[in-house]
Amino acid sequence: MRNRWLVALGAGLSLTFAASAAQAQANDVLKLAIGQRGNWDTSVAEIGQRAGIFKKHGLTLEILNTQGGGETQQAVISGSVDIGVAAGTMGVLGAYSKGAPVRILAAETTGAGDLYWYVRADSPIKTLQDTADKTISYSTSGSSTHSIVVALMRQYGLKTKAIATGGPPGTLTQVMSGQVDIGWAAPPFGLDQLDKKEIRILASGNDAEVFKGQTVRVTITNTQTLAGRKPALDRFMKAYRETVDLMYADDKALKIYADWLGISIEKAKRTRDDFFPKESINPDKVIGLDTIVQDAVAMKYTAAPLTKEQLADLIQIPPR
Repeated sequence: MRNRWLVALGAGLSLTFAASAAQAQANDVLKLAIGQRGNWDTSVAEIGQRAGIFKKHGLTLEILNTQGGGETQQAVISGSVDIGVAAGTMGVLGAYSKGAPVRILAAETTGAGDLYWYVRADSPIKTLQDTADKTISYSTSGSSTHSIVVALMRQYGLKTKAIATGGPPGTLTQVMSGQVDIGWAAPPFGLDQLDKKEIRILASGNDAEVFKGQTVRVTITNTQTLAGRKPALDRFMKAYRETVDLMYADDKALKIYADWLGISIEKAKRTRDDFFPKESINPDKVIGLDTIVQDAVAMKYTAAPLTKEQLADLIQIPPR
C-alpha cells in the first residue's frame, strides 16, 4: 500500500511539474527596454503585467529600464530586446533613414506637457532667455527630451549648452550640486521638490511649438522580431490597449502604480490627472506626421523628409 501511495504521489508531482512547465512554455516571453522608470506613460507594461493582463494574453514580459529613448532605441536596433518603449519619435525617424532595422509598433506619448525643465529655487535664471552660457539637460541623445531641448534652443535662439544627464534622479543631483544649471524631469519625480519650493519650473515640453500636439515618443521593435514574432507582438498590443483602459477606468491601476513606486495614491492620481490625459497615451495613431517629417529635416535628424512609402514601411501598428 505504501509503495502504491508513493508511486501515486510521484505521478501527481510529475503531472504538477509538467503542467507548470507547459504553462511556462505556453507564455511567450518578450524582452522590453523602457526609458525612464516610473513615468505614468512608461508604466503601462509594468502595470499590465502586475494586473495579470499580459499573462491573460499568453505573455511574460522581461523589463529592462534605460536612462532614456536613445538607449532604448539602441537596445532594439542591436536585437538585445524585442520592444522599446518611449523612444523619441524623431530619433527613430533618423535611425530608420540611415537603414537601421527599426519599426514603430505604436504611438507612446502625444504632446510634451509631462516633461518639464527646472532650476534651483535660488537660481538667478527666471526665463529661457536668461540661459546664455548656461547648461541645460536632456536624458540621452535621440530621446524626446533631446529633441525638445534642440527645438527650444532653435525657437528662442538660445546660446545654451545642452548636455546628457541621464534620468531624473541623477539630473536632480547635478542641478542641486551646481554641476548643471537647468534640469529636466517628468512626474511623479520632482513633485515633492516643487511642493517644498526647492526647485522652480522654467519651461515645459509644450513650450517647444513643434512638439505641441505631436507624438513625441513611440514604441518600437526591430525587423527580425516583426518578421518572426508578429503573433506575439499583436497580443502585446491587445494587452497594452487593455491596460491603458484599466489605467483610466479603475483605481486598481493607481494602487498598483503607487505600490510599485512607493508613493501615495494621491501623488499617483495627481501624476495621471494633471499630466497625462488618456488620449496622450493612445497607442493607435502617430499624430502630426506631416509636421514631424519636416521638423526632422530642420533639426538634422534626417537628410530629407521620409516619403509616404517610407512612413508606411516604418509604422507597423497592429490593428485593433
